[in-house]
Order: sequence, then structure tokens, then C-alpha cells
Amino acid sequence: MSIRTLLLLIVAVPALLLGGAFVLGLKIPVPQWGRDYVLSFLVNQDVPDFQLPEVEGPSDPSRPLVVIDAGHGGRDYGAVGDNLREKDVVLSIASIVRDILLDAGGIRVAMTRDGDDLVPLEYRPEIARELGADLFISIHADSAGTYSDVSGASIYTLSSEASSEAAARFASRENDADRVNGITIEGQSEEVSAILVELSQARTQEEAAEFASLIAREGEGEIAFHPSARRSAALIVLQAPDVPSVLFESGFVSNDTDRARLSTDEGQRQYAEVLAQAIRVYFARRTEPRASEGAGQ
Repeated sequence: MSIRTLLLLIVAVPALLLGGAFVLGLKIPVPQWGRDYVLSFLVNQDVPDFQLPEVEGPSDPSRPLVVIDAGHGGRDYGAVGDNLREKDVVLSIASIVRDILLDAGGIRVAMTRDGDDLVPLEYRPEIARELGADLFISIHADSAGTYSDVSGASIYTLSSEASSEAAARFASRENDADRVNGITIEGQSEEVSAILVELSQARTQEEAAEFASLIAREGEGEIAFHPSARRSAALIVLQAPDVPSVLFESGFVSNDTDRARLSTDEGQRQYAEVLAQAIRVYFARRTEPRASEGAGQ
């Protein structure tokens, strides 16, 4: 059978079927928006409604709040190496960080997910904003594919270019918001709002960079870092304009050494203790000026 004949059959057969159905007065069901079978396939894919998670820890709302984001989840496995799935590893590390902080007391904690749930990417920083978080950390693991010698943890903050772009998008979307990081933008033009949001993000980025430095400091000698451990990128989860945000790549599931560490309870706890200590130091630095001011009065 020639290609021309095959193409003719592909076009002609459906046309003949539709023509015959029309002549006989038959109705052929066509998928439409609103049909249950269409919606169950296109929409009902483990995507939850936007719901704020529970805040655990002290009931005092003045206590600092960190939102811990375990990357991926649900049908999104993330990176996979030798049956080790990123979504499982990072949830375990995030849960240990939460437990360490709650046991120590003084810091409120919320998780973007505490089970095998799919949380849309854009929801994650928005959860931190809606809760009024003081810090946001997204925990991930990486893969270098066939480059199995690539290893070590990395710490990402938002790049300056991405910050400007995100500021413009945020201002366009929420031009009538009250305040962002203490800066009033209500009633301003879109251009002015973008400038104000960018100024807010500049301060937020400075605080994120400080927290990233604390992770590197606390992790020295405790966990292995990539040679280029400090990085910046246009990552959606880091683009909240008023919440210092860091993404922590714990290691590479494609590397034997990293994978062995990430797959054990002891190894996961090493990562968690470093992150928890960095979080505690970060918040302690922010309460010291207040304590000294109170002592001087």
C-alpha cells in the first residue's frame, strides 16, 4: 500500500462514517467541556484546592514562622535514581526539620505538604505569603543523568534579573494590594508598583542571601557541598516579594555517594539538622536587636 493510498484512507474513512451517521440521523457523542469523563481526565489529576496548611508550634503569632516546602509530590516524582524518588526523600528531610524545630520550641512551622500530595508550583510561595511567613525554604534533590560523578548540595536564591521580572508580574497581578513588605502599593500605577515591589524584593533577597550563607556555614564539615554550591536562578518558588526564600538541593540521586546518604535515616537527619540549625540562627539574629532595645529601656 502506497503512502498516498494510506493517507486517503485516513481521511476518507472518518468522513464516510460521519456522512453515514448524518444520513441515518444518528448522533455521535463528542467530548465537551463540562462532561464528567472529560473533566476527570483533564482536571482531576490530584491537583488540590488552594488550602492553607496548619501552623504548628507556639500559639503566639509574634513568634517567627518558617514554611518548609518538600518539592514535588503525587504523580510528580521529581528526580529518580536507582528507585530512589526525590519526592520521598525531600518529604522525609522536611518532616525531620519540622520535628527538630518543634521540639526545640520558639519557632512556628508550616509544611506546604506533609503527605504524598501534588501541590502546584505557584501555590507553594503563595502559601508562605498568605500565612505571613518570615522564611521559606524549598527542599529538593537533583539528578545529573549519566554524569554520575556530579555530587553535593547546592543553595539557590533568586537571581536579580528574575527578581525584576517577578516584580513586574506581581505588580501587574496585585496592583491593588495593601502593602508588600511594609511598602504601600495601593492605588499606584503599574509602573510605580513594580518599582516598589522590586525595592521590597531587594531587601528580601538580602535576607535570603544571609540565610543561604548560614546553611553553607552550618553545613561545613557536616554535609558535602557541590563545588559551586551558591547559585541564583529564576525559580518560581523563590519569587515571593516579601518572604526571604531559599531552595536547597540536598544532593544528586544520580550519584552513588549522595544517593546512599539520602536514602538512610542517618543521612537524611544530617541534612535536616543543618537546615534546622541555620533556621534557628537566622531567627535568633532577628530577635537580638529587639532584646537589646528592650534591655536599654
